Amino acid sequence: MSTETKNTLGTLRQLGASDLHLTTIGFGAWAIGGGGWKFGWGPQDDADSIAAIERAVEAGVNWIDTAAVYGLGHSEEMVASALKNCGTKPYVFTKCGMVWDEAGEITHTLKEIRREVEDSLKRLQVDVIDLYQIHWPKPDEELEEAWGVMAALQKEGKVRYLGASNFTVGQMERCLKIAPITSLQPPYSMLNRAVEAEILPFCLEHNIGVINYAPMHSGLLTGAMTKERVANFPANDFRRNAKNYQEPLLSRNLAVADLLKEIGAGHGVPAGVVAIAWTLHHPAITAAIVGGRSASQVDGTLAAATFRLTDAEYARINGFLAKHL
Repeated sequence: MSTETKNTLGTLRQLGASDLHLTTIGFGAWAIGGGGWKFGWGPQDDADSIAAIERAVEAGVNWIDTAAVYGLGHSEEMVASALKNCGTKPYVFTKCGMVWDEAGEITHTLKEIRREVEDSLKRLQVDVIDLYQIHWPKPDEELEEAWGVMAALQKEGKVRYLGASNFTVGQMERCLKIAPITSLQPPYSMLNRAVEAEILPFCLEHNIGVINYAPMHSGLLTGAMTKERVANFPANDFRRNAKNYQEPLLSRNLAVADLLKEIGAGHGVPAGVVAIAWTLHHPAITAAIVGGRSASQVDGTLAAATFRLTDAEYARINGFLAKHL
């Protein structure tokens, strides 16, 4: 089991077997990559991005999760710009394995990790990456060789710890034969519970930390989402074509958000904080990645660092999910 310490934002949790102790929420830098690429969230103001990161770090959030591919390098650059103004330096996590050409076409490859890490170090303006993660294990046949390269980068001091993202149990088992896995980054929310059956128990058993992404399911469970807002998403917002944002699932999912609003109202917290707390209730979850596109959005989720559901509230939510999902 991980050990716990505290900072100004509450309890810190040890990430796997590493010496990284994390606030229970981290800043997710996917959306601040901006629009203009395949998996973007629509237009994003860089000044807002920098203000969001500064606010999170000022409040005590001690880790940032980004990826080279977010905004085709732009998210990493925004992280670097923001950290110049931060007195306290958070841990910086990033990912590799998705590369792009001059036209912005993205390809999955695990053959260019050495080039990728150098590019990320330059964009982030750091000497070492605290946690370096393979973004997707694709192509699968390149995985063993890639994990060997990751282990070499760790020995060379370019990265401190190695993480997996979106891996199956079988893929983690293959990598563990080569070098330890500090953490896994899977999607996990009450609308996406696929990792509960095998993946989270495996991580618990092998002391692999878990930092889950999309705990609010890309905004669906914030309590601020409406059918009108979804209908008006920019054309380059990937959520326009996501199945959970389309009927009949949209109405169902907004009903889940309404329940979270009701529970949150009793504690003075918004629905999104309850959604994050639900994921943190699982013993395998070390911490949750929470995106922020502005300082005010960050303020709206900071309570998730300390808010916890009672067992009765957790059971109530699960009962609702069992009936409606």
